[in-house]
Amino acid sequence: MKKKALITGVTGMVGSHLCDFLLAETDWDIYGVCRWRSPLSNVQHLLERVNQGDRVFFEYADLNDQISLLHVIQDIRPDYVFHLAAQSYPLTSFTAPIDTLNTNILGTCRLLEAIRLVMESDRDWKPVIHVCASSEVFGKIPPEKKPETGIHEECPFHPASPYAISKVGTDLLGRYYAEAYGMTVMTTRMFTHTGPRRGDVFHESTFAKQIAMIEAGMIEPVVKVGNLQSLRTYADVRDAVRAYYMLVTKDPIAGEYYNIGGTYTCEVGDTLHTLLSLSEKKDEIRVETDPGRLRPIDADLQVPDCRKFKEHTGWEPAIPFETTMLDLLNYWRDQVKNGTEFLTR
Repeated sequence: MKKKALITGVTGMVGSHLCDFLLAETDWDIYGVCRWRSPLSNVQHLLERVNQGDRVFFEYADLNDQISLLHVIQDIRPDYVFHLAAQSYPLTSFTAPIDTLNTNILGTCRLLEAIRLVMESDRDWKPVIHVCASSEVFGKIPPEKKPETGIHEECPFHPASPYAISKVGTDLLGRYYAEAYGMTVMTTRMFTHTGPRRGDVFHESTFAKQIAMIEAGMIEPVVKVGNLQSLRTYADVRDAVRAYYMLVTKDPIAGEYYNIGGTYTCEVGDTLHTLLSLSEKKDEIRVETDPGRLRPIDADLQVPDCRKFKEHTGWEPAIPFETTMLDLLNYWRDQVKNGTEFLTR
């Protein structure tokens, strides 16, 4: 019988790329969970298949509504669950902490509880579940305390935002349901990952969007920035979703938790310079710090040690940083060319 995968947050950057990957690399049917008001821009290319019922199906549910989640789980009983949905913007979490905590912690609990209840009524159904936490759980690690090989799985949590705190809860809930109820749940702490469809509230994507808008004459030749000294290790979103596929198919171990990330490390300012170097307008563009883009506290030393995951699955990132940045910039150039209206953020 054909396998079924359920993706929460299918309309997001990662969820949409994961759907693309599974369509190309498997024969599974894919069920994407989205809210009735979810924007569909990231899955526009999939809507014809959804309308025709061609391996892609959208199911309407909300992490803040237990009944809707229970109905989806009961109806589909997927072989694989990729829980990607979240309030995922760290800066927003400072002004909306309750919504962030509710969606990410209690929403994850509601989903896992729905799965547990259906498993109790159907002992033959044993899904493999991926709960997506975040590298933000490690927070602000002082340079003198950072392990030489990078942040490994056993480094202590020191979350630096309400978003990061919510992801600590998400991480621990995944492990709790594995240990308490024998569910095959694994959690991941993916470090910075980006590429086409990245939301414009994230630093590298807002840089690329502003550059594309400047090239089109939509705004003045000024790129507004936040903290450029923060250190990041980048992965391409297309490598990330391949890692998630390998996570659930390569000898999944209930209760395990993994750091996953790329191999290219630089300061945020270097990322900006890479994007600027790809523009013919680079000599005309000024850079200005916007206080509204600064976090009250920043997780500014995000360099991972991913050996545990790589040794278990054999995964390695394959897409170079420069390719990721060019594809991201070209994505925003296409959005501008299509006449899309944007907030200047």
